[in-house]
Amino acid sequence: MTRGVLELGDLPVERGGTIAGARLAWQAHGTLAPGGDNAIVYPCSYSATSDDLTWLIGPDGVLDPTRWFVVVPDMFSGGVSSSASDTADYPALVTAGDNVRAQHRLLTEHLGVTRVAAAYGFSMGGIQAYHWAALYPELVERAIVVCGSARTADHNTVFLSGLLRLLEAAPEHLGGGRFSAEPVASLRAFAHVYAGWGLSQDFYRQQLYRTALGAPDLETYLRTDWEQGFAGNRAADLYAQAQTWTAADISAGEQHGGDLPHALAAIEARVLLLPSETDLYFRVADNAAELEHLQAAELRPIPSVWGHRAGNPRGIPEDLAFLTAAVRDWLDR
Repeated sequence: MTRGVLELGDLPVERGGTIAGARLAWQAHGTLAPGGDNAIVYPCSYSATSDDLTWLIGPDGVLDPTRWFVVVPDMFSGGVSSSASDTADYPALVTAGDNVRAQHRLLTEHLGVTRVAAAYGFSMGGIQAYHWAALYPELVERAIVVCGSARTADHNTVFLSGLLRLLEAAPEHLGGGRFSAEPVASLRAFAHVYAGWGLSQDFYRQQLYRTALGAPDLETYLRTDWEQGFAGNRAADLYAQAQTWTAADISAGEQHGGDLPHALAAIEARVLLLPSETDLYFRVADNAAELEHLQAAELRPIPSVWGHRAGNPRGIPEDLAFLTAAVRDWLDR
């Protein structure tokens, strides 16, 4: 595994503003083929870093680095690449498209990639995988979208709006996603709200937090898995990435003018859609609606009670087996 940071200079973003002295951190696993055509780009999900994603990369994993050159770029405001928490005058909105255009520079100009064998991603990573296929149709051979969508749905937006309004209500909020200090109480509440959306009603009904995850009770589970999980994040970064997520739309901009069917139809990549049957915000129905406009695609819902977490199934053997088989099958085509 190799690491690096690509210095991008002052980076203008599509909705206005500039990321001053922008930097893009990345990891790579495996070896780029002499022809530069065996790359898989694997963008990060919400609040995750490249280190968080490496668990599914391995010879027996979902992505095999003995066959593929797997590049994991850190999303803006993930705390490793340029982020709202550490960059003066950070733009009000950095889009998924802004992230992918920077990643494209990394792969093609810096790493020598000539063909993206697959854009793979979970959640916000899946949003970016969709953007890869839409922005660079001639370059991307496959897109594997795990619990993601081409455009953030209205109900998903309501979830995100609740998180944003909660952060804005913190006494430490200065406006525009900036904070005088970390809003500890609000981040604790943020974690509890997220816990209700990240896993399904069936997960809680079956008390899998006890039987599968080992928590003695619900209160302990919420504290150890959710409060502590978000405690390491900066509120400004959570706010900025939630804005990115809210605005996600492959049809935004002059090329498609907000016409999502047109944008989907222009994708040349073979697209595998892997929603979770019980995801509460990236719904199977949203991917099903996208499917009819894609040139070459398949919809394979993950049969799981783990909600959104089914798409990131560390420690969930059945869901991991399903994901591994589906992804490896698609990469063999």
